[in-house]
Amino acid sequence: MKVLHLISGGDTGGAKTHVHTLLAGLTPLIPVKMVCFTEGPFTQEARELGIDTMVLSSRNFFANLKRLERLVREEGFDIIHSHGARGNMMAAFLARRTGLPTVSTVHSDYRLDYLGRPMSRLSYGTINTLALRKLDYRIGVSDAMVDLLIERKFDPSRLFSIYNGLDFTPRTPSMDRAAYFRSVGLEADETSVVVGIAARLNPVKDISTLIRGFALAHEEFPALRLLIAGDGEEMDALKRLAAELGVSGQVCFAGWISDTDSFYHALDINTLTSISETFPYALTEGARAGLPTVSSQVGGVAYLIDHGANGFLFPPGDYRALAGHLVTLARDPALRQTMGRRLYEKAKAEFSIEATIQRQLEIYQAILRYERNGRDQVVICGAYGRGNAGDDAILLAILTELRSINPDLSCQVFSRSPMETRRTYRVNAFYTFHFWKALYHFKHAKVFINGGGSLMQDVTSYRSLWFYLWTLAAAKRYGCPVIMYGCGIGPIRSPKNRQWAAKVMNRYVDSITLRDPNSMKELEVLGVTQPHIALSADTTVSLSAAEPEIISGILSSQGIPPQGHYMGFVLRPWPGFEERAKDIAAAADYVYETYGLTPVFFPIEPRLDVVAAQRVTQHMTAPFHMLTQAYTAAQTIGILSRMQVVVSMRLHGLIFSASQGVPLVGIVYDQKVSSFLSYIGQDLYEDLNGLTTERLKSLIDGAVARGKDPELLKQSVEKLRRMDQINRKVLEEYVAPQKDA
Repeated sequence: MKVLHLISGGDTGGAKTHVHTLLAGLTPLIPVKMVCFTEGPFTQEARELGIDTMVLSSRNFFANLKRLERLVREEGFDIIHSHGARGNMMAAFLARRTGLPTVSTVHSDYRLDYLGRPMSRLSYGTINTLALRKLDYRIGVSDAMVDLLIERKFDPSRLFSIYNGLDFTPRTPSMDRAAYFRSVGLEADETSVVVGIAARLNPVKDISTLIRGFALAHEEFPALRLLIAGDGEEMDALKRLAAELGVSGQVCFAGWISDTDSFYHALDINTLTSISETFPYALTEGARAGLPTVSSQVGGVAYLIDHGANGFLFPPGDYRALAGHLVTLARDPALRQTMGRRLYEKAKAEFSIEATIQRQLEIYQAILRYERNGRDQVVICGAYGRGNAGDDAILLAILTELRSINPDLSCQVFSRSPMETRRTYRVNAFYTFHFWKALYHFKHAKVFINGGGSLMQDVTSYRSLWFYLWTLAAAKRYGCPVIMYGCGIGPIRSPKNRQWAAKVMNRYVDSITLRDPNSMKELEVLGVTQPHIALSADTTVSLSAAEPEIISGILSSQGIPPQGHYMGFVLRPWPGFEERAKDIAAAADYVYETYGLTPVFFPIEPRLDVVAAQRVTQHMTAPFHMLTQAYTAAQTIGILSRMQVVVSMRLHGLIFSASQGVPLVGIVYDQKVSSFLSYIGQDLYEDLNGLTTERLKSLIDGAVARGKDPELLKQSVEKLRRMDQINRKVLEEYVAPQKDA
């Protein structure tokens, strides 16, 4: 492949570093050429790095366009890759003349690029906004930038993410800590804890929040010092703010620096306070120096910093939260060392130059495949976008499996919250009951997946059953193969609903994989025989837990000691639950008194489950912890893996825990709960309506005893994983890429 890069040539900061680093790394691997429209330091440095650089300095746009068109045809480029307003505009016009695929790297929020410069915003900002819409593909410098583009209605299937890579080769600073402080004029000694930031002094970087937070932290820990490296229009205002807050003697403005190695190696804590970022080099440079970091939660920062594990995050502008984190780190040298080491290890593994270059090559290869072969479309329907971690985990598991089989697939998902689904899973999504869109996508799809869960039931609603049956029939009528994937069947109580469900499944469904034996029996009773039917497992058993450090950070941030001993409770409202709340509370007290396990109440669907947990805890005397927010599937699995036993009404509370080998107790509000537990050999459960304090205590005693037999639990996990492979084999039949003859 041969790639032409277009960029203005006047770029500075992160964009300049990214382009130079990327092209210098690509040059030995593939033919690349960079065309700039301004001669200057940017182009001079590029040439010094060995990058093939050409400058079109004419102000005649159409003359430059004609020269570029001739260049493309003569040198045989395959992809046009642009950066920034001028590059994007030229790429949009050039693509129309050459037919080549175009991709733009979006280095920053294009709506904020010209903040404080209204005329530039009106001209270059408008050009960039329009040009970005005309290009074929876009690359966001961080996953958060991709999220931003998705929010602005760019097609998720044509977006890629990349990160600013850094050279992690060990470096020796030219000056030691004390010498560096003397060189910049910072009054600090060996007892000082020095906080630092390297940034342009402009409104987007919000250095005022750093000074306010530092001043507050300094009141509690007087040995703190602040070193600010950078220059810009806010310099004078920031100096006045430091004086007003009484910390001008502890704050040093070093101005623009070139010796970044000495700067970062002199610090104890690195910071970032921006109100908008993609993925700033300041964080990876601090990580390379092994610095714990406190950063505003913006852009792609959260993809590097795991709050509480290798650094701290705070809401942009919240200087009080920033101050609290600074004090925490200032008081604990061991914590600084541990967080710094973890951040270094993660950054080196995931955000090195080598990783960035490899990612860029993969993006180019994917673009050429898409242009050559097109992309098959899969439509996925389920109870998605409703804030239920279990249902959304099903979608994640299906997408993960699909992408591992065929990474070039394009997916369309039914969702109650399409934008949230697009942003979270990087897929196209439309509103669940937008029937005309559903029919359009059925017509163009390679396969339709009815995506797991208990969709074929009429207990909660007749209408939901009718809707899902309609999707099966409509998809097949439009020529689309239909899979019911990792699903549960029943209960379907209405005789007419049972008759209609059997008719639809027999006539319109090609394959069904089932997550439990009771569903298999239900299909037999219904008389469903025409589809290919296989017993498998719930699709979510294939998902993995988040890294231990991340889970420890989450628990710590919620006031839960990570190394404690806990019993998890996953509850939900249901008719009859109120009458059993006191029994559950008594059992939770018993757990603490008898086994020393602190109850932890965890929600799968927070808007419902937190209320149920509160009904129980108001009757308790033992201490407990309550988590109230939604977590990702990986985080949920990781948190539940820290429990010694889990008592759950929610099926996915049981499935997530079972996949980690945790002993289980089920409170049965639906047959799917008892069916799953029997299927995996953890048959400790009781019906909600028959639950008593003594019965629940007895079940918990059994689960605790079972926890002493890890081999039995291991067999349960292995069975789940083995059965889940059946789901994958069915998918492969429909979506695996065709092998060349």
